[in-house]
Amino acid sequence: MKYFRKMIGKKCYLSPISLDDVERYTEWVNDMEIGQFMLFSATVFDLDREREALQKLMKETASFAIVENDTNKAVGNSGLFGISEIHRHAEFGCFIGDKTYWNQGIGAEATSLTLDYGFNVLNLKNIFLHVVDYNQRAIRCYEKVGFKYVGKHRKYIFMAGQYRDILIYDLLADEFDSPYVNKLFAQSTSEDAGRGKISFEP
Repeated sequence: MKYFRKMIGKKCYLSPISLDDVERYTEWVNDMEIGQFMLFSATVFDLDREREALQKLMKETASFAIVENDTNKAVGNSGLFGISEIHRHAEFGCFIGDKTYWNQGIGAEATSLTLDYGFNVLNLKNIFLHVVDYNQRAIRCYEKVGFKYVGKHRKYIFMAGQYRDILIYDLLADEFDSPYVNKLFAQSTSEDAGRGKISFEP
């Protein structure tokens, strides 16, 4: 499988989604162990429906495959949805579909890289997310990256015989430290300075 390194971390990198992974995604979104934490868990996805969903993500959002560095294997997905160019906000979503990579810090790094893209490439001001109240692993991950709790939707989803709250977290651009983009830019400008100023004037 061929992936492309858009945003690079120590454990993983973000790549454009590949439709060649549609069977893998279909397996992930139908796995209730994963689906219990996702808001689409009540939906049944076959290959055609998942292919359509991936094509929509690729066309309408800033979505990425999360690819593990050592194996070049896609292990999940992260992205920014409902991007507003006027208000400069977007919603964040992320999941690690390959359960062998749970609890290894890849989710936190992929989250940080996606935020970096949102704040320092797309020039967003506010990025927010929704997480079900019992998804403590994700909540720890989001708080580690810097998200702050701002409220909740009470008794908002039905799961396992009861209604659960959806928690709302957000993060502002000036509260976030860039792990990749700003360092890459600083390195590039430092190298340019060492070679002398380059003029593009005629």
